[in-house]
Amino acid sequence: MKWTDVRLIAIELAEAHPEIDPKTVRFTDLHNWVLELEDFDDDHMHGGEKVLEAIQMTWIDEME
Repeated sequence: MKWTDVRLIAIELAEAHPEIDPKTVRFTDLHNWVLELEDFDDDHMHGGEKVLEAIQMTWIDEME
């Protein structure tokens, strides 16, 4: 899984952290959680603010 797999990352995060409201997640935590996903294999430096925002917004959509 790469940073460009926004929807897949959001789904994995929703499954890994069902008790979390994605609207309240700080980008530093979000970045770390993505890196901790079992299937994630990409350069940690490519997870910039725009990518993290896209992941967060997709996660929010997945929860609704």
